[in-house]
This record gives sequence, C-alpha cells and structure tokens, in this order.
Amino acid sequence: MSGHSKWANIKRKKEATDSKKANIFSKLGKEITVAVKMGGSGDPNINSKLKDVISKAKAQNMPNDNINRCIQKAVGDNNSANYEELTYEGFGPCGISVIVTATTDNKNRTAADVRSIFNKSGGNLGQTGSVSYMFEKKGYILIENDDKVIDEDELMMETLENGAEDFISEGGYIEITSTPEDFSKLRDYVESKDLTILENDVRMISNVKKDLTSEEEEKFQRFLDKLDENDDVQDVWHNANI
Repeated sequence: MSGHSKWANIKRKKEATDSKKANIFSKLGKEITVAVKMGGSGDPNINSKLKDVISKAKAQNMPNDNINRCIQKAVGDNNSANYEELTYEGFGPCGISVIVTATTDNKNRTAADVRSIFNKSGGNLGQTGSVSYMFEKKGYILIENDDKVIDEDELMMETLENGAEDFISEGGYIEITSTPEDFSKLRDYVESKDLTILENDVRMISNVKKDLTSEEEEKFQRFLDKLDENDDVQDVWHNANI
C-alpha cells in the first residue's frame, strides 16, 4: 500500500477537500441523520454507528455545533426523509474498478444519476459483485506527522496491541489499517493520543492497483469530481494508483 505518488498527493487531496467544505458537511450531515435513524438514538455512547460518523466528521473539521444540530434535527424530526444506503459497482474510465456508496431518499433518481456519470465518462455500471471481490473492507486511519515528533516505533507497537493490522510511515504521514471489527477500538486509542487525524473510517481497499498515465489520471479525476458533486454520493473507492 505504499507509493510515492500516493503519498505526495495526500496533501493536494486535502487542499482540494478544504475548498469543498460546504458539500462535505452536507454529506456528513446526511450520514449523521442516517446513523441516528438506524441506531435509534442520538447518543453516540450507545449508538456505535453515530459515534463512527461523528469521529469521521471531526476529522474533516466539521464544527461541533454543526454536528450537534444535525443530531438534534434527526432526533426531533419524525417526518424527515427516509434515507437508504446503496452501493454501486462498476468500471470507470480507463477500466478502473470503482465502488460507489450513496445515501438517498430516491433510489431511482440516484441510480440514474450514477449510471449517467459512469456512461458519460466512458465507464459502465456492473452487477453486484462485479468488482467488490478485488476489495477488502478495512478500518483506516491517516495521521499527519510533518513535524516528526511522533515516536513511530512506540506508536506502532501500541496500535498493534489495539487492533492494527498494518502500520506504514512515509512522506510525513502515518497510515494504519485494521479489520472492521477492531476499528472502533483502534480509533479510540489513536484519538486518545491527541494526534492530527486527517481521515478515519471503514473503507473498501484494493490490493491490486492499476497505474495510469498523466492523461488517464486527469480523465479519471474528472470522473471522480463528477461523482463528488452528486449530493447523494457519499464515498467512492477505486483501485487507481494515483
């Protein structure tokens, strides 16, 4: 899971994300609503799904006031939209394997929108299982270590004791993965260390990466941007090595 291109692009990705905070907060708000509804509670101490989303939102610098407003709105609004969580699989431009997760109150609209983005980008949606066999569901934590003050050997040993499967340090960043079952324990430990966490979630990770030329990478990035602009799309996982 290493590669200089990947690590060099993390900061660029973060900078691009910072310019789209409104869109990100809107999607996180939807995730919070779904977590409250599915978990039956606005208390993260008894609603583990909500706890995971709150942690993810904080890693994206979503203000606590925004988070609390979303929770209270979801708890108090019995007439709010009934969202469904959906997953789509297929091939994006350049034959890249792609998994899209969406949260929607109209699955027909979302399916049509996602299919259109794939088709117009030179890809196509596939059947369930068409690409997911190439991915593994993993807990994922990304830590910034630009100032190199973290004792990496100590952190590696302690994270392994708290459920980590893999620990990679490169280019001023530390990447830690775990099984989905151990993710909450691992995340709670890392959060207790007061580190700069850039990303933390359970995601689909492919161990079979596909390299792209510069031209192909630009084309694929435009495809990702189109998916990101769709309000219903929550996450996009792929096996492009960019």
